[in-house]
Amino acid sequence: MKTHEHSTDAATAAAGAEPGAAAAPGASHDVREAARTTAGDARDDAAIDVTAEGLPGWLDPVARAALTIEPQQLSRFLPPASGAGRQSAVLVLFGEGARGPELLLMERAGSLRSHPGQPSFPGGSLDPADGDQETTGPLRAALREAEEETGLDPRGVQIFGVLPRLYIPVSSFVVTPVLGWWRSPSPVGVVDPAETARVFTVPVADLTDPANRVTTRHPSGHCGPAFLVESALVWGFTAGVIDRILHFAGWERPWDRAKQVPLDWRA
Repeated sequence: MKTHEHSTDAATAAAGAEPGAAAAPGASHDVREAARTTAGDARDDAAIDVTAEGLPGWLDPVARAALTIEPQQLSRFLPPASGAGRQSAVLVLFGEGARGPELLLMERAGSLRSHPGQPSFPGGSLDPADGDQETTGPLRAALREAEEETGLDPRGVQIFGVLPRLYIPVSSFVVTPVLGWWRSPSPVGVVDPAETARVFTVPVADLTDPANRVTTRHPSGHCGPAFLVESALVWGFTAGVIDRILHFAGWERPWDRAKQVPLDWRA
């Protein structure tokens, strides 16, 4: 089961606006610290380094924000203190394209029953082979899922940060956003047309352009940030994470939050 199949449930969870039960104090264990202390450990046969060394200067604000941002600054929904929840991860992959800094996204196949045609980050549930969910498991899952869905070579990805885990109450997903720098880009494309319609990149300049920013409104009343880019409406969990990254990196530009795009009940 892919994490992005439940992105409607997280449409505003990432931005902290979805109504629901209050999070339990201290319920979210910060996987970032665990990843930093275990990544590269010689005792781990499949260790993964988490380092900001060698990043391009424009990514420094994102790397700094990842070190200090608190879970409550992303969402008021924190993972249950009991440890319950379906552990998953997404890869938030930054690269450099013809128009400068960009993000890698994919679009779900239109034939899918759940959220057809919706853009998302590559990602999905942790597998047992990914390892410890409290340390480097989410990192491995993010890279593995990205390779399975887009065909990218994970050896060209430098993980430079991990955002606090987010909780999606309706689907009980615990999602770890893993930040990556596409140090050595590799060809990407649709691996399984039954799941993915296209794989594409979005220039960060387009994401920060106020003309491309809107608010989506679901018939249920839920509202969340969204982006009109690359002939797609990026909304839900993906848009919520992008919105917070732009904000805490200092890249956000003033935009008209009253400009709304309605969603239908199938969304």
